[in-house]
Amino acid sequence: MPTSSDIPMQHRFHDLGPSFYREVPATPLPNPYLVAFNHDLASELNIALPSGDELPHWLVGNQMPASARPIASVYAGHQFGVYVPQLGDGRALLLGEVQTRNGDWLEMQLKGAGPTPYSRMGDGRAVLRSTIREYLASEAMHGLGIPTSRALAIGGSNAPVWREQLETAAVLTRLAPSHIRFGHFELFFYRGQHAQIQTLADFVIDHFYPACREQDNPYQALLEAVIARTSDLLVQWQAVGFCHGVMNTDNMSILGLTLDYGPYGFLDGFDPGHICNHSDETGRYAYSQQPQIALWNCSCLAQALIPLLDRDAAVAALQAFQPRFEADYLAMLRRKLGLATEEDTDAALLEELLELLAQARSDWTRFWRSLAMFTPGGDLTRWRDQVLDRERFDAWAERYSQRLLREESQHAARSIRMNQVNPKYVLRNHLAESAIRHAQAGDFSEVERLHQLLKAPFDEQPAWEAYADLPPDWAATLSVSCSS
Repeated sequence: MPTSSDIPMQHRFHDLGPSFYREVPATPLPNPYLVAFNHDLASELNIALPSGDELPHWLVGNQMPASARPIASVYAGHQFGVYVPQLGDGRALLLGEVQTRNGDWLEMQLKGAGPTPYSRMGDGRAVLRSTIREYLASEAMHGLGIPTSRALAIGGSNAPVWREQLETAAVLTRLAPSHIRFGHFELFFYRGQHAQIQTLADFVIDHFYPACREQDNPYQALLEAVIARTSDLLVQWQAVGFCHGVMNTDNMSILGLTLDYGPYGFLDGFDPGHICNHSDETGRYAYSQQPQIALWNCSCLAQALIPLLDRDAAVAALQAFQPRFEADYLAMLRRKLGLATEEDTDAALLEELLELLAQARSDWTRFWRSLAMFTPGGDLTRWRDQVLDRERFDAWAERYSQRLLREESQHAARSIRMNQVNPKYVLRNHLAESAIRHAQAGDFSEVERLHQLLKAPFDEQPAWEAYADLPPDWAATLSVSCSS
């Protein structure tokens, strides 16, 4: 295995040429220290990472392997519906791609390693608070089986960084097959640089969607594949109650990954209109709006690809999003209910349940998890106590019972299936906040504890039962914004 000083990296994105990035060195941080390290992910890589005192310096960019070629990529995007003609990696440096033990290649980025030409007057830094949030969220999503970028490590420094208050610096080492966003294509479309659109589209097809190359129009096939992956991602977000918070097109992955964890949140009480980002004053990215925003973002991508497409075919691809999402989301909710067959009345059954949960702001994660214990004709106290309109719930429970009886559902098998799709543990805001407060006091053990817990969110883990409790009262005062 190669040593840490000669980690082999390939540079496929670099090979696209200077229209797509600028070379940027990392800006050193003083006295770096290790905050968190993902040993499981590290073991999947076919490289030897440094150890001891060298590791923190490597994680913050003070030292790099000889093969690293740090760059910041340029892109644009629609932010809160308004087109911004140039954005780019304002605080992230792509070092290159490292290989996994199974032969795949992952881009390695340092997020928070200093200013770049795309920092837009920013300092290019990340703070300990936001870096812990992204580290935990990306690994929590991976544990849930939801496509996401991954987090390898956090390196910290006591160097001061000003956000809404004075904080300390940190750098996240993150990995993904690609960090290409919808906004990469938008940049070149609005600049009228159609050759670069085709170059980038060919790159994405050849490396990530090779089956598209076999189609009559590979670029149309690419659009359709990205739309499908985006729909699939949103089904999974909605099912676990995940709110991204800032679904700008520059935060949308061309691979259908969950990318850029800022003011995210998992639902506590079920509120379809929940806004997890206090910077989102109009509620554009509210929980219930996420599927439609995803479609809107896909339309921005289609617009950017239009020099390579037939317009009518592109419109047809976009029109396929809504029926695909609705069908797949209904199928997902059937699985959450433990249903193994399909009936025409299932949508109405689920719609009424969602109305009951919204009326009472019932805890999304706990309610669904508890349904694995439901038996037709059994005691309803557990669930009646989680809603306001008990009579209406009783009527719903009777319809649900009859539905289970019609398909001759077996409780033991159904319970197992339900516990495989309804997590017991999610990264609630108060859990992340507790880990952050401990870390800011120099204790990183809660970060590691949460990381271990969230690797297996569907398991009971009796020793950590308290992490599945209802949020404490003080959690209601937590607020996250785009600086988070």
